[in-house]
Amino acid sequence: MASICTRFQPLQDLRILSFVEFARITATCSLDKKENRIAWKLHLSFAYPRLMNLSLTVHATRQGLHDITREVSSTVCGSGVTDGLVTLFIRHTSASILIQENADPSVCRDLEGWLNRLVPEHDSLYTHTIEGPDDMPAHIKSALTATSLSIPLVDGKLALGTWQGIFLWEHRHHRGTREVLVNVIVA
Repeated sequence: MASICTRFQPLQDLRILSFVEFARITATCSLDKKENRIAWKLHLSFAYPRLMNLSLTVHATRQGLHDITREVSSTVCGSGVTDGLVTLFIRHTSASILIQENADPSVCRDLEGWLNRLVPEHDSLYTHTIEGPDDMPAHIKSALTATSLSIPLVDGKLALGTWQGIFLWEHRHHRGTREVLVNVIVA
């Protein structure tokens, strides 16, 4: 069986396929006596994970939009990945995450004011009030916005537009810290 495998020199041909710097391909062969043929088994392994989960703690001490672009960029840069997809997920039910304009602060104020008018506190129809008058509105605001988003990673940088920033939107008045899961998928 070994002489059959070495006769065809399969590994020389397979090395051409392993041009991706983090991939390694190995091959083994065996003789299938029923079919009277050689069976090949390929195995693909990676020098580093194709997927990384990182955690980012954000201190949000007030209700409103908090620009976390710099923190996310720093976290992703520290992963060493240059090309891929970054997914952000906020692990809370009373906060959200979004991409919005970061050049003019009045955009954030207008968005905050609009959402507060749309989902007011102290509504007599709310039954979930044990955690305070801002809690149920915070859950509704989170349901109306987003808890995750994806951003392409190109040449080691988040592929955001010129005026785009990543914001954590805190919907409670005095929350403290929030955890954002940063998932990086290697291209």
